[in-house]
Formats: sequence, structure tokens, C-alpha cells
Amino acid sequence: MEPPQTREERGEREYDFDAVFARGGAADPYAAAELRDYDPIHPGTSFRDLLRKLWAPIAVAVGLVIKFGAASFKFLGIFLSVGVYALAWGWQFAIGIVALIFVHEAGHWLEAKRQGLDPAAPVFIPFLGAYVAMKNAPVDPWRNGLVSLAGPALGGIGAAAVWFAAESDGSLFLFGLAYTAFFLNLINLIPVSILDGGFAWRSIKALRRQHSPRALALGVYYVGLAAVFAYAMWKTHVPQDSV
Repeated sequence: MEPPQTREERGEREYDFDAVFARGGAADPYAAAELRDYDPIHPGTSFRDLLRKLWAPIAVAVGLVIKFGAASFKFLGIFLSVGVYALAWGWQFAIGIVALIFVHEAGHWLEAKRQGLDPAAPVFIPFLGAYVAMKNAPVDPWRNGLVSLAGPALGGIGAAAVWFAAESDGSLFLFGLAYTAFFLNLINLIPVSILDGGFAWRSIKALRRQHSPRALALGVYYVGLAAVFAYAMWKTHVPQDSV
């Protein structure tokens, strides 16, 4: 038989019970020893934590729609959006990003008004952005294309204003806000049916089928906006080691 191992060989720690009782008999006999020689791990915010924060405002939104109808959501959607974004990323970012989304939607609204159309007020949907509905949307692809691209165009101008303020102030927060706004406007130009880029791309294809020279003009407008936003994202990007 092998001789029994010592405590040191078994890797066990020796606790100073005498020191414990000398301090008045601590309830935990291991308190005298330092049981931890590392910093505790603090878990970051998980997706489940985020959902736990957001379920209440989402429930409020559903309740408003059920009780008062969709009209209440149209009126309160912007405030609900601020609240939801604030829970996820803080009040400053929430107010800034909702204001820039409003500028984007104002572009659609102003261009539609300029064309003599009847646009409704912007409706905000948390995490999905916002939209402007039109009761008498034109069937002219040129006019449709201009309305579709007016939102990203004005939204880009709003983001550029934040970028200018960031350059003047040196604020990393403003750089991040401008970057996010440029990113959202660029995403909106993806040629997918529900996005502004989808409407613009359909208008360009319709004009090409008509052999209209406006197809090229609308195409240059579309690609030019995307190129400007991509460049602006590169200029406003804040490296992680700078945060």
C-alpha cells in the first residue's frame, strides 16, 4: 500500500481556525483565509436581459392599440420609441436616434408635399424605424423614386450635421450617433421591397422599361447616396480601443 498523501500533496488549503476564534468566533471558519485570488466575473448584458427590460413597454404598446386603436399608437409611437431605445442604450442615444429617424421620415413627407400629394404624419415603430403613408401615392415611377430617396437624402444631411458637431466638439458619442445614422440610411437603400431602396430600384427598372433618360438620373442619385453614406461611415467610425 502507498503511504497516505499529505494535505499539500492533495492540494488542500490549511485554514487558520485560531485566527478566526481570536476575532470573536466568526460564523464562517474560512473567512480568515483568502479563498479567491482572482476578480469575479460580472456577466454582461445578455439578449435575455434586454428582453426583460423591453417587455413592459411592448406590453404597453399592445395595450394601447387594443384599448384605443391604431390611432393611439400613431400618436404615442415616437415617445414609446424613445423609451424603448433608452432602456437598451440610454436616454441620450435614444433621443438622438429617434430625432434622426424623424429627419429621415420628414424627407419623404416634404417631397410628397412638394409633389402635391397627401402624406400622413410619420408613424414610429420601436426597432423597426418609422414610415410615412400616402393616400394618393403616384403611379409615376420618377415621382415615386424621388419620394423614396428623399428620406435617405435628408436623413444623411441630418447625420452630417451630427458629424460636423462631433468634429467641432471631439465627442465620441456624437461620432457614434452620426455613424449609426449613416448606417441606418445606408441599410434603407438595400433594394428590398419594404425598404426605400426597394421602391427606388423598382422605379429605376420601370423607367428603364420606358426607355426614359430619367432612369440614369435616378440611378446615379441612388448609387451616389449609397457611396456617400459608406464613405461617411468610414470617417465617423470610432475604433473600440478609443471608447
